[in-house]
Parts: sequence; structure tokens; C-alpha cells
Amino acid sequence: MSAAMRLYYNPRCSKSRAARQLLEDAGHAVEIVAYLDMPPDTPELAALIDRLDVEPTALVRTTDKAFDSEAGAPLTREAVIDVLQRTPALMQRPVLDTGERALIARPPERVFELVDRPANHHPANH
Repeated sequence: MSAAMRLYYNPRCSKSRAARQLLEDAGHAVEIVAYLDMPPDTPELAALIDRLDVEPTALVRTTDKAFDSEAGAPLTREAVIDVLQRTPALMQRPVLDTGERALIARPPERVFELVDRPANHHPANH
């Protein structure tokens, strides 16, 4: 049985590790997707883009030196899918996908925009 939530995760990324820790500490079951080892296929990327709360281009790390701007051509939805299939390392991370909505968890605390915080977490009462 797989978890309903998926976290697209890079273990070398501190934001990915922090988002995973926040979710686990809050008691949420989450499937970890090591997208560098098993890149999402076209239908999975298309569905993820459709659930994101931002434009498709936000899913691409355009400031990464591996990104080729292709002479400044705009990144259409299809171009984003193509870029991420060719170079999965250019995928922004971490990405939390609940199956209904998805977001780029930068900062990692954004995960709580889609899932509940732990019941004992009261930031205003410290």
C-alpha cells in the first residue's frame, strides 16, 4: 500500500531533508520519491504540474548551471516536462504532492499549507 502523499526528494538538499522531517514529526505518512534515481515519466510530470500552485516554469531550477536557457525561449508546460525528463536534477525540490494539490516546499514549512501541523504545535504559545 502506498502513501497518498508523495515528497519529491533529493537527500543532498537540506530543504528536502527538512520537509521530510517536518512531515514525519507531524505523523504524516509520505512516500519518498527519489526523483534523481527514478525520474517521473511524462504522465506523472504532467499530473504534478497540473496540481502545482505555481506556473510550470517554477518547477525548473533555471538558475542551475546545468540549465540551458535555449536562447531565452520561454518554458511552456511541454518544455518543462521535456527539460525535467532530460535532466531530472533540474527539478525544483522538495515538492509535496497530496494527489489533489502540490507545492514546492520552499521554505520547508510550506508543507503545512497542504497538511495539518502536529496537534501539539502551537507557535504562538511559546
